[in-house]
Amino acid sequence: MDDQSKKPAIGGVEPTRITCDDPESGFTLVEMLVVIAIIGMIMGLIGPRVLSSLNESRVKTARIQIQSFSSALDLFYLDTGRYPTTSEGLTALVRPASTIPGWAGPYLKGGNVPSDPWSHAYVYRSPGQQVPYEIVSYGSDGQEGGTDLATDISSSVAVGGR
Repeated sequence: MDDQSKKPAIGGVEPTRITCDDPESGFTLVEMLVVIAIIGMIMGLIGPRVLSSLNESRVKTARIQIQSFSSALDLFYLDTGRYPTTSEGLTALVRPASTIPGWAGPYLKGGNVPSDPWSHAYVYRSPGQQVPYEIVSYGSDGQEGGTDLATDISSSVAVGGR
């Protein structure tokens, strides 16, 4: 067959054919194990940093929520002349009670009091220790006290010690 008898492909481009001399070509087991080992080492280095960032963001979220509660409590105080009692709790910010004259809420969006980032309820005390009220998240363990990520987060610390 000479060059003139060939018909050009569509668009004038000759199709190329990839040929393989070995019909069983592919990746060897050793090559795949090396790739898996490299991926494992990368995950071992990056994984803890990602998890650390996630835990730090939960602490920041709790502080922001506590600040939001503090603002809502200040609005409640302006309307009613007092802060909710410990027994009324933070629910007084979203549901009116007949015993609270001047209530003009809800003071929180969504109609409910959110849980902390670890799905535990916030603890509200009024009066707090040397402050009119205190809002506390017990951290990741959900128990009073703790260290590192289980450290309690308090409105006394979160908003500069009211």
